[in-house]
Amino acid sequence: MKSLVWRISSFLLMAYLLIPTGAWAAGGPASMLVVVADTRRVSLAVEKYFSNLYNTNILLFAVWAVVLTAAWGCILGVVMDFIMARTGLDLKSRKIVEH
Repeated sequence: MKSLVWRISSFLLMAYLLIPTGAWAAGGPASMLVVVADTRRVSLAVEKYFSNLYNTNILLFAVWAVVLTAAWGCILGVVMDFIMARTGLDLKSRKIVEH
């Protein structure tokens, strides 16, 4: 009985996961859809760099996205720690009490 239930649930899960392969977007299969950044009206050099990078090398764009997200997180964390210390909320000296 367990084997039959396992086989049916495995088949249903496989069918559920294969549903998106039959999806059609823009009049054709979803795999034929190409997403590009429009660089015709971009004026800043940094924006043009990242737009062209997105269009040409998506892996390097992803690496830049991860690095910049981590950097901004560190910068915002330090700034907020400074602001909170100036307002009297010093989180460096807090004692954690666990019961």
